[in-house]
Amino acid sequence: MRLRKTKSAKFKIENCCWPAAARLIGAATLAILMGGLAGCGGSQKAEADNPASAPRAAVVKVSRQDLANSLEIASEFQPYQEIDIYAKVSGYIQKLYVDWGTHVREGQLLAVLEIPELEQQLQLDEAAVRRSEHDLARTHDELSQAESAYDVADVTYMRLANVQKTRPELISQEEIDVAHGKDLEAEAARSAAKDSLAAAEQALAVSKSGFEKDKAMFAYSRIEAPFNGIVTELDAYTGALLPAGTSSTKGDQPLCRLSENDLLRLVIPVPERAVPDIHLGQTVAIDVSALNETFQGKIVRFADQIDMNTRTMHTEVQVPNPEFKLVPGMYASVKIPTQSAAAALAIPVQAVRPSGNGQGTVLVVNKSNRIEERSVKLGLQTASLYEVLAGLEENDLVVFGEQSQYKPGQLVSPAVVNPSALE
Repeated sequence: MRLRKTKSAKFKIENCCWPAAARLIGAATLAILMGGLAGCGGSQKAEADNPASAPRAAVVKVSRQDLANSLEIASEFQPYQEIDIYAKVSGYIQKLYVDWGTHVREGQLLAVLEIPELEQQLQLDEAAVRRSEHDLARTHDELSQAESAYDVADVTYMRLANVQKTRPELISQEEIDVAHGKDLEAEAARSAAKDSLAAAEQALAVSKSGFEKDKAMFAYSRIEAPFNGIVTELDAYTGALLPAGTSSTKGDQPLCRLSENDLLRLVIPVPERAVPDIHLGQTVAIDVSALNETFQGKIVRFADQIDMNTRTMHTEVQVPNPEFKLVPGMYASVKIPTQSAAAALAIPVQAVRPSGNGQGTVLVVNKSNRIEERSVKLGLQTASLYEVLAGLEENDLVVFGEQSQYKPGQLVSPAVVNPSALE
C-alpha cells in the first residue's frame, strides 16, 4: 500500500488491495459494537438481580383462623307477651294505681271498681245462706222429733203384740190395730223429716254457691296484673265506667295495655336454604343500630315447616332485657351462623383469583423473594376470607391486592400488611 500526499494536505490510499482493508475495518467496528451490547445486557441483569431495586409487593401471611358465615335478617323487637286488661264486671273506676309507663309485678293492684249493685247482691246472698242454715237446723230438730215418735210408737206396738201372743184375753185386737197404725204413721213422719233435711242441705248448698259466685264476681272489682310488665297504654281514668269485657266485641274498652318487656322476642323468617342450620338453643348475635350495641339472643322455637308462599320458616329468638335498654318496635339485625371452620388456613379474598368450582390461584413470594404462581383449593368463604384446603402452608407469603403487575419468577421486596387495617 502506498500513500500519496495531495495538494490539500490529505493522503490518499492507493493500493490495488483496497477491498481487503475495508474488510478489516468492518470487522473491528463490529467487534466494538458487539462488546458494547454485551456490556449493556450485563448491566441490566445486574440491576434485575439487585434486591434494592426490586419493586415493593404487599403480602400477607397465611394463618389459621376460626371462620364462620352468617345469615343476616332484619326484624323488630316485640314484647314477650302483650295484652289489653279488661274488666270482668262492669263498674266505675274508684281508685287507679297505674299510669303510662308504670312497672308492675304479677298480682299488683291496678285499679278498684265501684259496683254497688253487686255489693247489695252479696248482702242478699249472705242472708240467703243464713236462712238456709236456720232451715237446716230446724229440719235437724224435726228429724230428731220424728225419730223419737217413731221409736215410742214402734216399742208400744211391739209390746202390745207380744202381750196378745201370751195373754190374748188382756189386749183387744182393736188396740193392736191402733198401735200398729201409729207405728206406721211415725215411720212415715220420720222418712218425711229425712227428706226435709236433705232438701234443706241442698238449699244451703245452693245459697252458698250463689254467694261464692257473686263473691268471686265482686273480687273482679280489684283488677290485678297477670304478669310482670309495663303499662304501655292507659285507656281509662278515675271515674270512668268500664264495661264488662266478657264478649269478643272489639269495641269493649280496656283499662290499659300491659307488655312484658324484660324479655323480648324477635320473629324472623329464615330462608329455606338456611333452615338446616337452625337449632333450638342456638345463640345468635343481634345488632341494634339505634343503640350501636350488639346483644345476645337464643333461638327458642320455630315452626318446623316451610311457608309455601314465602319459602321461609317462622323462627323466634328470645332476648333478655333486664335493664330495659331495648324497647319494643326497635329494629334489629339478627346474625345467624350457618357455616363454620375452626383453626382453618385462611387468606384474604383480595389475595385470590378464583377460577370456580372451589379452585383459584395465588401469587406466593418464596424464600428467594421471587414470585410463584400456585393453584389452591378453596373451602368456606366469608365476607373477607377464604379457607384454603390445599396448595398453601401456614406462614406462606401471598401477594395482597392487585396481582397483574407481577410475573412468575420476578424478584420483589415483600412488605407484610394487615388487611384489617386497610379496610
